[in-house]
Amino acid sequence: MDGGLRDKVVLVTGASGGIGGACARAFAAEGAKLALHGHRNLAALDKLRAELKTESEAYGADLTKESDVEALFEQAHQRFGRIDAVIANAGIWPAQPAPIHEMTFAQWYGTIAANQTSVFLTARAYFRILARTRPADASLLIVGSTAAVFGEEGHADYAASKAAIVYGLTRSLKNEIVRLVPRGRVNAVCPAWTRTPMAEEGLKDGEAVRRVLATHALKTIGRPEEIASAILYLSSPKLASHVTGQVLEVTGGMEGRFLHELDAIDPSKA
Repeated sequence: MDGGLRDKVVLVTGASGGIGGACARAFAAEGAKLALHGHRNLAALDKLRAELKTESEAYGADLTKESDVEALFEQAHQRFGRIDAVIANAGIWPAQPAPIHEMTFAQWYGTIAANQTSVFLTARAYFRILARTRPADASLLIVGSTAAVFGEEGHADYAASKAAIVYGLTRSLKNEIVRLVPRGRVNAVCPAWTRTPMAEEGLKDGEAVRRVLATHALKTIGRPEEIASAILYLSSPKLASHVTGQVLEVTGGMEGRFLHELDAIDPSKA
């Protein structure tokens, strides 16, 4: 299906990761041009660009720094002449659980900066360009998490940071963007556990997988390509032209309770 994305310019933050890389491939397949952001793993961006059959450029930036984010957007805008869509995907998940009474201020502050402040700076830089250029349409897509929906014990910092961008930013900015771009849209996607390099170690724990899948109607772990498909749909000015301010959960039917007996879950088939 034609999503109307051919020759559109899409900026993807965190493109060196699993979901970001899948997004780049999905948009490239639609004929979009890509501005790919990375921070510490820029070599992965070079490898990704080599396999994409589309015009692309890679940029390094620390998204918690105002100057880096402003430079990223200005460089991408100068290079391509416009930015039609932004995928705010970059973020972190501290792997070691920390109950709030044991959590250090440094961990809390670092997670909020990486997951929440970075998206604020990304959205602000994009909107500043939109305020100058006033295009016909534009899209901001925020990648959240089911932790924003259900919370996550031992990871209150992560859940709080994702809830802020998924609900607070998405639903505020969908009203702000139309003051600049009449057909501008802002949406969010909340994936559940997904087979990415960041989740690889946890997926080796069969008991943990069994407990997670007991809350999924489909009893499967998401693939990056499945998340990217949802992101592409919401970013399409053709397929989702009347969709804004929405939070799409891509979770296999996840609920905050057990749907299956644990002994009915086979982690090897997830």
